[in-house]
Amino acid sequence: MNATEPRRRWWPRSVRARAALAAASAAAVILVGVGWWVHRDVYREGTRIAEKQAQEQLWALVDQLNEGVVPVRRNAVPYEVVASGRRSAVAYGGGMDDFDPGTRHVLPAPSEARGPGLLTIRPLRIPVRHDDNPRDRFDMAGRTYMVMSTDISADELSGDKVAALGVAADAKLRVYAVVLPHTAEAITKTTDRLLLRGGLVSLVLIAAVAYFAVRIALRPVEAIRVLTASVTANDPRERVTVPATGHEITALATTINTTLQRLDNAAAQQRRFVADAAHELRSPLTTLLTSLEVALAYPERTDWPAAATTAARQTRRLQALAEDLLLLARLDTRAPTAGSETVDLTALASRLAEQYPLTERPLTLTCDSTAPAHVHGSPDEYERLLRNLIDNAARHAAHRIQITIRNQDAWVILTVHDDGPGVPPEDAERIFERFVRLDDARSRDHGGTGLGLAIARDLAHRHRGTLTLTPRTLGACFQLRLPQAPAPAEK
Repeated sequence: MNATEPRRRWWPRSVRARAALAAASAAAVILVGVGWWVHRDVYREGTRIAEKQAQEQLWALVDQLNEGVVPVRRNAVPYEVVASGRRSAVAYGGGMDDFDPGTRHVLPAPSEARGPGLLTIRPLRIPVRHDDNPRDRFDMAGRTYMVMSTDISADELSGDKVAALGVAADAKLRVYAVVLPHTAEAITKTTDRLLLRGGLVSLVLIAAVAYFAVRIALRPVEAIRVLTASVTANDPRERVTVPATGHEITALATTINTTLQRLDNAAAQQRRFVADAAHELRSPLTTLLTSLEVALAYPERTDWPAAATTAARQTRRLQALAEDLLLLARLDTRAPTAGSETVDLTALASRLAEQYPLTERPLTLTCDSTAPAHVHGSPDEYERLLRNLIDNAARHAAHRIQITIRNQDAWVILTVHDDGPGVPPEDAERIFERFVRLDDARSRDHGGTGLGLAIARDLAHRHRGTLTLTPRTLGACFQLRLPQAPAPAEK
């Protein structure tokens, strides 16, 4: 359909804006995917660093406890050391002092025996204490964190170290180190803000680059449009400039020039056809009008039967020319073949050979065939095709016309051969053009219009066949090739 489709109101009209929107949309999808991947990777890496830092601090605390040294409260990681049989924490710091573990430890004391040196990491919820002051807390109460822990057995330490730590000789100590995600979250938020700003700037730049790139790329198209718009019926020779870049626009310009050339050739052919048709119509009309005017001017000297005979002959010529022109107009529309059926060319050619009138000159018309030749198509159009070939041969033959029909592979080959003067090789294709006569005087005397062979070839092409002139030493031989059809089933 060539009708314009209804345009969406929200969809941009220009190709430049559409390309920019498409590029920005694609870039946005890619940037969102990359940003999500970076977000997760940064958070995962920040969490890994926090866990590594907590683990290092945990083993440092274990080393100090094994030496009988109570760790100081100042620490980069929140920690707490609790012991079985003791209400308060052995040591704490890094933010855990906001919970006042010196009165009562925050994290659970060891209740089961665990092998010394075994590192455990699991999520723990920091409890909320009603007697604590929330303004002094590091905002850890009530939240769940990943907590690393390991155990120390007091019976493996010397008495002095146990006394320094303030625990019983058979106590079990558990060292906790809290993995804080605050650093990872802060780094991730900062990265997200940078990615968002960079993504927005990138989208604007990508859309702008796509817009101007398409605008530059479409400049040759605009030039082609302007030049094409200047092509008119009065000046059809205008052609667009073909860019030397070799890209798709070059192919577009070449195709437009080829199309314009075809249209120019078609218009020129149409003008020639109209001029030739007018010339062909003028000749019989002039003869008819002249004979009638002379007869009317000198009625007493006029041989009225001869004048009527001349008028009838010219009228028949006009009628034949009008029918040929109407048939050519119908063939030019490329309308589908009407009444397609199986036709026996052998029977059709034999009937035409028997019924063809050969009263003007003594000619011999024979049909040679060994078997039926079936083809698909319209019987009337096949009859018109064969009659045109026979008429052409009868106008030029000296004594004899031979029709031959053969089945060859999947084709039916029909030839019409006359013993006339023949056709020069350089005119083998020109004789199939409309209104072309190689001998105007003889053709006009015998009533030819110069359309018979053109109609015959168009009818052959209409039935997926070919009509050509084959070289012969004597006369002209026209060869018709048509696809063979299966024989109809007998009833």
